[in-house]
Amino acid sequence: MEAPHNSPYFTRILLKLSGESLIGDKESGIDPKALVDISSEIHSAHKLGIQIAVVIGGGNIFRGIKSSEYGIGRAISDYIGMLATVINALALKEALNNHGSKAIAMSALHIDRVVEPYNREKALGHLDEGKIVIFAGGTGNPYFTTDTAATLRAVEINAQVILKASHVDGVYDQDPLRQPNAELFDRISYEQVLTDKLEVIDLTAISMAMEYRIPIIVFKVTKKGNIKRVVSGQKVGTLIAGEDNDR
Repeated sequence: MEAPHNSPYFTRILLKLSGESLIGDKESGIDPKALVDISSEIHSAHKLGIQIAVVIGGGNIFRGIKSSEYGIGRAISDYIGMLATVINALALKEALNNHGSKAIAMSALHIDRVVEPYNREKALGHLDEGKIVIFAGGTGNPYFTTDTAATLRAVEINAQVILKASHVDGVYDQDPLRQPNAELFDRISYEQVLTDKLEVIDLTAISMAMEYRIPIIVFKVTKKGNIKRVVSGQKVGTLIAGEDNDR
């Protein structure tokens, strides 16, 4: 697969962003420059005419994995994390609107006065109208990660691919930040991710993607132009797919 430069290869994608992608140079929260940069990258890809949905995490505000430090139970900490994703979704929505890409935020947690409740048919309608749809609130249930929420939403909206934004260039056989000789995979199967327990995506999410044959492209989001390159069909990052998936 090699599409013409700057011509969209996909027509509808699901972009998975971590909350940490908004931290920038800050220790936590939302860094204004990081917000502008990531929204600019999404806007640039959107201008190609592609339909874009986004699932965003909340780890820049609250990480449920550390909830025991606060004496908070897992279920409650997950709800706190879901609320954090709503904050990020609202910030990203406004940043995209400022760039000129009409965006709307929808949440699995119903907070009707600030964000539209998630509804599949309405989400599809927004996408068909050319809006970027940002999904917040995870799945709306505790014990599920935003990776799983991203895969679920991708299935529901019939996305052709999940773009998993990362702080590294793709999937490696070991941690490249600790092991300088780590090998970067150009392509890897769902089964190998599961078998080797590669910590690139939640195992529930990868199992669902495998069942519904949705390819996942893991790429470095901080490299300028990478989102546009991926949706244009250029080989960027690592493709996680079955044998019948092309790239």
